Amino acid sequence: MTTHHPPRQIRAVHDEHSLVVYQAYPAAVAEAALAAGTFVAPFKRERMTWIKPSFRWTMYRSGWGTKAGQERVLAVRISRAGFEWALDRSCPSHYDRDRHASAAAWKAELRTSPVRVQWDPERSTALGALPHRALQLGLSGEAVDRYADEWILTVTDATALAHEARDLVRAGRAAAADALIPAETAYPLSDRLALRITAGGSRDPRARERPGAGRPQARME
Repeated sequence: MTTHHPPRQIRAVHDEHSLVVYQAYPAAVAEAALAAGTFVAPFKRERMTWIKPSFRWTMYRSGWGTKAGQERVLAVRISRAGFEWALDRSCPSHYDRDRHASAAAWKAELRTSPVRVQWDPERSTALGALPHRALQLGLSGEAVDRYADEWILTVTDATALAHEARDLVRAGRAAAADALIPAETAYPLSDRLALRITAGGSRDPRARERPGAGRPQARME
């Protein structure tokens, strides 16, 4: 991964209507989600759930799907309308002077926001830290309910992909692993949403041409 990226940019597998995020869970949660096509018990809605557009960052966090409680990697395709609803109601997980006038203002928003934004160092295919960052979104409360009930389009098992890519990396064949991993490209954002999550380099060039671009929609796909 030698391509230059802005310090903060959402990169994802996406099309006109949807994008893919990744999560890693124990087998019981994963099997139930795969059978139902969304998250059901034993998934716990009362907990914050973190979604990650970056496959490599998910591999770093889950140890290629081997850490306890993260043995199954799921690729979850969700609507862009839902994803942008979450971005529009997000609050940084840490105080950011670019976003809030004071720490007190940040804390006040944190108490009421159902979504957390966190930027972590992106990972190479060998899972080394890169100079640019990858997005994580933490969903809680209303956001979790909308995620499970409205936004999810498909849930697929990516565990075998994770293990195959890991084995190639360990064999010194990172380029072959790259060829397996779905390509993640810059996700287009309106200026308003990019400003809200303090992102750069992913502005949607059509944003000014679309009245209401980036605004939450009443009905999710």
